[in-house]
Amino acid sequence: MVVDLLKWLPCTQLSERENLMTHCVSPLCVSSSLRRTAQAQWDGLTGRIVLNKTDGLRKDFDLDLISLKEDGTAKIGVWNSYVGLKLTEKQEKSQNVTDSLANRTLVVTTILESPYVMYRKSDKVLYGNDRFEGYCLDLLKELSNILGFNYEVKLVSDGKYGAQNDKGEWNGMVRELIDHIADLAVAPLTITYVREKVIDFSKPFMTLGISILYRKPNGTNPGVFSFLNPLTPDIWMYVLLACLGVSCVLFVIARFTPYEWYNPHPCNASSDVMENNFTLLNSLWFGVAALMRQDVLICGSELMPKALSTRIVGGIWWFFTLIIISSYTANLAAFLTVERMDAPIDSADDLAKQTRIEYGAVRDGSTMTFFKKSKISTYEKMWTFMSSRKNTALVKNTREGITRVLTTDYALLMESTSIEYISQRNCNLTQVGGLIDSKGYGVGTPIGSPYRDKVTIAILQLQEEGKLHMMKEKWWRGNGCPEEDNKEASALGVENIGGIFIVLAAGLVLSVFVAIGEFIYKARKNSDIEEVRRMRRESCISFSEVMEELGISFRCHRAMRKRGKPRGRAALTGVLCNSKRIMRKETMA
Repeated sequence: MVVDLLKWLPCTQLSERENLMTHCVSPLCVSSSLRRTAQAQWDGLTGRIVLNKTDGLRKDFDLDLISLKEDGTAKIGVWNSYVGLKLTEKQEKSQNVTDSLANRTLVVTTILESPYVMYRKSDKVLYGNDRFEGYCLDLLKELSNILGFNYEVKLVSDGKYGAQNDKGEWNGMVRELIDHIADLAVAPLTITYVREKVIDFSKPFMTLGISILYRKPNGTNPGVFSFLNPLTPDIWMYVLLACLGVSCVLFVIARFTPYEWYNPHPCNASSDVMENNFTLLNSLWFGVAALMRQDVLICGSELMPKALSTRIVGGIWWFFTLIIISSYTANLAAFLTVERMDAPIDSADDLAKQTRIEYGAVRDGSTMTFFKKSKISTYEKMWTFMSSRKNTALVKNTREGITRVLTTDYALLMESTSIEYISQRNCNLTQVGGLIDSKGYGVGTPIGSPYRDKVTIAILQLQEEGKLHMMKEKWWRGNGCPEEDNKEASALGVENIGGIFIVLAAGLVLSVFVAIGEFIYKARKNSDIEEVRRMRRESCISFSEVMEELGISFRCHRAMRKRGKPRGRAALTGVLCNSKRIMRKETMA
């Protein structure tokens, strides 16, 4: 390059400076001028130019090391042939993230959503950022302290988070970031795939998922017959049938086996009369007594099976009754004291399978977009239901959705963190089921913004210091609702066990009617032939005769009386007054 420049130098005896500006094309002139130029020095645009005498190369020069910054270029070092590279900028061990944001005022867009952003309650008129309070305002303040920027909070003009319509146009806070109307979006803005394509997000400052907000089911207090609830009606029916079946089997086996037959007169060994205690009624009474954990006494002695076959039947029945009674007793306390909650829905699948309970989400929100874009059959079915009723299923904002949940049969699909906040302040609302998906809230920035990485570093710092958790506890903790599990055991009232008294009264009334029936039946049976014929002619016993017989029975005070020859009413009186009766023997067939 030096030769190319010097081939135009003159060969005359002019001054050196003049020769450099004179054209010359002679080869001899080029060689002579090259020797003279090797010793030349002058000032140029890059500083003092000194050429080496031997090779003609430039020496004694400095090169500045330039770094490209966000606000322009900056000199960070110098290089020369004697010292080498020398950095003039001091590099700190920890990166200083406040350089590009210090003393800058950023426009922050947000949306009213409790407890993230709310109007501050005050008796005075507030202006600017002082008008708002909430989780996002505390987060923004912490980011400002770390990064050193100032901010101006403004509410999104259309009151929407940001969704894409069928034409591909965006609205809400996402639109304001795309149009660079705002520098940051600090709000419960969900990080989604479609939003990430048009704006940038920081690392999430809160993780959550979609769940169902619904009214708490009305509790059903235990009824007067709640003592029957530990077992289902089917089980009660099966127990009754089992008792009848076992009684019949015991009766048949006791009749069949010879070891259940015995001589009622042991002193008369030659007697042909044999007796069996397991009659049909005694067998049924044995089954009922075993179910009630009671002993059966027949003629002063305990009714117990003697044969091996009948003992097997009795043992199996006792084992059955042991399990049934133990299971019944274990569940009885819970059914008498615990208020039962009957929820019509328990999950998103229950919502999708019915149409009586209407459900929906906030219009143009991330939850609506999730169901709209989902390819899962259950969620596609739910979106078909919501899209067919857009005017009623989709709500304008969360506040409108909560009002509908409280006043109508409506379920709102929304973020779990918002449900947690709402249910802490309204004990009539609760979260139904688990999380449908998993996602996070992030700080939005325009795509390619240099602020995203710095905000991410600041959020990670707040997370490691535990400040994010402390802020959530501050804004989410409410008065709380009484825990059902912590309720102390209360005394049982009539509404709990009143059915037992009803059953007792019904049993007493039934026994009175049965006694009256037995009395009438026995009065007819013990009447003499003339009395029977007369009653047949009259079709029934007169009421006066029955009352007369009843009076004679109550006038008999002794447990035993001398039995005479039964004739007419005297015979009936003797049967009623004498408790010791001669039982008819049953013989073997």
